[in-house]
Amino acid sequence: MKKIIQYIGFGIVTILVAVGGGILVLAEKDKKLETLLPIYANKESKFLPVLGMQVHYRVEGPASDTLPIVLIHGTSASLHTWDSLTLLLKNKKKIIRFDLPAFGLTGPNKENTYNAEVYNIFVDSVLEKLQITSCIVAGNSLGGSIAWHYALYNKKRVQQLILLDASGYPKKNEKGSIGFKIASMPVINNLLLWVTPKFLVKKSLEGVFVDKTKINNESIDRYHDLLLREGNRKAALSIFKAGFKPNPEPIKTIQIPTLIIWGDQDQLINVSNAYLFNKDIMGSKLVVFQNVGHAPMEETPAKVAAAICTFLNIP
Repeated sequence: MKKIIQYIGFGIVTILVAVGGGILVLAEKDKKLETLLPIYANKESKFLPVLGMQVHYRVEGPASDTLPIVLIHGTSASLHTWDSLTLLLKNKKKIIRFDLPAFGLTGPNKENTYNAEVYNIFVDSVLEKLQITSCIVAGNSLGGSIAWHYALYNKKRVQQLILLDASGYPKKNEKGSIGFKIASMPVINNLLLWVTPKFLVKKSLEGVFVDKTKINNESIDRYHDLLLREGNRKAALSIFKAGFKPNPEPIKTIQIPTLIIWGDQDQLINVSNAYLFNKDIMGSKLVVFQNVGHAPMEETPAKVAAAICTFLNIP
């Protein structure tokens, strides 16, 4: 019995050493903001002091437009996810986009707390500082959840709503991405504070796009670099641990004109959710794109731009 216990103890020690050695080999340090700015901020980039953060944002398009479109990105993304769509729309509409707290160049908030209430206050504060009194709010994934929550939070400011593969309903056994799966696993997800290799980012993106040509070294580097922005891994992990507890009941109270856009091959939020939003939001319009995944604004930006222009009655 004594020998068995010794063997078990030796085995456990061996496993711990192996795991520890793997962490040391794969571990990556956080990246300082100043090293990322020259790469991911451009001439349109500005920084706004909001709630103790320096928020990275961009405003493009006609300055005279009094009803701009506010674009809100999803989990582990950044304002860059809207690049192609912005290029197609900025000659017709003013476009406002920013990196949410916990992501992109904005980074974490001081409390490291992220929920619907926190994001409502954040979005409201940003738009107040930018002197936006009326707007159209659009969001993808987590950003879609933030968008519809904010539409209910400030009904005077939000005139129209656009949801792209938005979260809001309980999960339905979607395949998901490997990165999101690991981030949702108790204990093991703590390893992501140190070990977040590029191949994991690539595999996660493969779960987002149907068209794999949309995944290139540039996009992999961007997602990886901004994930490693100082404080972002800890913040993202906090979001996965706490989770946005789905409560779809408020969705039924949305009364503003709403456009719902979805990819029929979404592996993260099943397309069935699109029909739930369409049913629960009275008078909403639904567009489902064939052979498109979780980020239609990146995978098929021209079709998304056309759907938005039709919805907003823009020639």
